[in-house]
Amino acid sequence: MTETLRPDQVKDRYGKLFCKGFYTIVDEKNGVAQVIERCIARGPPEWDAVNRKRAGGVVTDVRVDGHTLIMDTVIGERELHFGPVAEDVGGQGLRSLRLEGDTVVTKWVGLAGATVGIGACIPQAPEVMNTIYPDDFHIGGAHCAEVEVRSPKMVRVILGVDDTDTKEQGASWSMMLKMGQECPFGHFLEHKIIQLNPLVPDKTTNCCSTAVSFAVEEKEMANLLSYARDFLRDNPYSDDTVMAYFMGLKVPSALEDFGWRCKSEIFTIDDARRVALDNGISLCEITGEKGTIGAVAAIGCFDMGLRAAGLPQDFK
Repeated sequence: MTETLRPDQVKDRYGKLFCKGFYTIVDEKNGVAQVIERCIARGPPEWDAVNRKRAGGVVTDVRVDGHTLIMDTVIGERELHFGPVAEDVGGQGLRSLRLEGDTVVTKWVGLAGATVGIGACIPQAPEVMNTIYPDDFHIGGAHCAEVEVRSPKMVRVILGVDDTDTKEQGASWSMMLKMGQECPFGHFLEHKIIQLNPLVPDKTTNCCSTAVSFAVEEKEMANLLSYARDFLRDNPYSDDTVMAYFMGLKVPSALEDFGWRCKSEIFTIDDARRVALDNGISLCEITGEKGTIGAVAAIGCFDMGLRAAGLPQDFK
């Protein structure tokens, strides 16, 4: 027998805990997914990151950014390997991640105190639909527990934007940060300022483009894009604003190469359009077309970390 509980029912049973957000982002084309958890403090994500990486399962990489844990996985099932550490300090791992229509089902295993995280904390997150518990489920102590958490299938969307400002007024980075914060659709994930070639002849002062990413259910995708387009029509100072958008967890290597080269070379609008067409990017001219190069480059550089904000000479 099993028991299925909604987040509010889990909260009533165990008291209010600490998970502020739980997003399950899927890239079916590449057979990968990403699980993002937001906590009220840094300690739990750090402990979880170390233990989940040690246990293996479907996890391929884990990192902590502030109070947020970001976990890359494959879609499927793999065995967990807690090792001798389980005898003394417990452990936690993700055994499987599978799809059931528009629902992501993640199967978690916890030992000892780690059962609190997978059995009472994550299941309270507002994005969780419900959690399935076995009839012998117990939290804490020397218990081993396994639960299934069901959550909406989301995708990652990156919006790259350039040429929203002029030499006299405006800044693309602040406009897009405001858009990300105010957007009522999806979950705002990241904001990046992309430094491009400062020697191009047609630029504002810094020659930067900007990109933001969201986790969004596919049924809300059209609303997100419509909101972004309307926001950009109402707020830029330039007559050449362009928005580019890309869906997926893996930016193609050819697109990354183009983004990196835009930091030291000069390209034409047609060059950028070809790269967009070949790499799954859709373009939307908001007030003009000159922002095409920077908008495409922003997506290409989005997952480069600090390299996105710098120039090639900064990393020699």
